[in-house]
Amino acid sequence: MDAIRAYKLKSGNILKIYADENAESPRDWDNLNTMVCFHNRYNLGDKPEKHGYRKGDYGSWEELAQAIIKQENPVVILPLYLYDHSGLRMKVGSFSGLLPQYHAEFDSGQVGFIFASRKAVLDNWSIKRVSPKRKAQVEKMLNAEVEEYDQYLRGDVYGFRVVKPVKCEECGNEEEEVVESCWGFFGDDPKENGMMSDISDELGEEIDV
Repeated sequence: MDAIRAYKLKSGNILKIYADENAESPRDWDNLNTMVCFHNRYNLGDKPEKHGYRKGDYGSWEELAQAIIKQENPVVILPLYLYDHSGLRMKVGSFSGLLPQYHAEFDSGQVGFIFASRKAVLDNWSIKRVSPKRKAQVEKMLNAEVEEYDQYLRGDVYGFRVVKPVKCEECGNEEEEVVESCWGFFGDDPKENGMMSDISDELGEEIDV
């Protein structure tokens, strides 16, 4: 596996960044929200045994939305759309107007909903009512989790190895000793994705890999 980016650290070690080919889905984490998705070819969102909804029970997205509203009393419920063209993308709301001509009509469409039930919100914050400010906070959180799931779908998840250049005593060739490593970072910029909080060295300049 080849590194996609590398940085010289202040210590002289090298930070190498790799695509995380075995990234864990964010939907396997302990999420406040629920993501219900139906698709003929892909398993998307939360597992059916978690959310309890079945595709064959609803004749339209509106029917599914009404069932969720009736059963879950969501604080926020948002429609999810998938773009399937040379890879997968997901976002809240339609891709219409955001894609090349006709791509939205033929390569994208609704695949489900993401919502936060009132009970989940009340329990999470130990409150008795949901204020407008709290509702806006929940909506922002749901949007952020969809963006994170979108990163997972398009493979925008990475790991790193910090390596120490060492000289082989037998052959004299320069080799690398792995000092530390970690995986599961969303986005490949170590200054923004949280990698540097796991690395003891200070970040230096980017170098060719």
